[in-house]
Amino acid sequence: MRAALSLMLSALALGGLAACVLPGVRAEPTGAQDFTSLCAGCHGLSGKGDGPLAMDLSRRPADLTRLTARNGGAFPGTRVMSKIWGYAGGNEATSAMPAFADLVDGDLVPFDGGDGIMTPTPVRLVQLAEYLRSIQG
Repeated sequence: MRAALSLMLSALALGGLAACVLPGVRAEPTGAQDFTSLCAGCHGLSGKGDGPLAMDLSRRPADLTRLTARNGGAFPGTRVMSKIWGYAGGNEATSAMPAFADLVDGDLVPFDGGDGIMTPTPVRLVQLAEYLRSIQG
């Protein structure tokens, strides 16, 4: 619980710092913005797998609002970030999901994936995972 609170406070502070940028310096997108631009085409704006490109895929995109429910009530943050990054292992050759390597470029933030170990993790990947956590039904 304390780690989750610490992560939330860090994310809020990071968001506040992102808003304070110098003129001419481009701010990094938020998790919600990355979701809209990178994921919503297939997963839909609601995250339910009903995006405009979903019908053209051989396999329906996952309902991202049910990740916690499908994982016994715990949000699988590390697994989600691995899948987004393209590092999940297994069926990438048959998956329609592209890897979003651009999300791993840039600043790193300490992230506890649930094992109590703070690991340097790309901030945009953490922000996107935290956005997905926020849309759980």
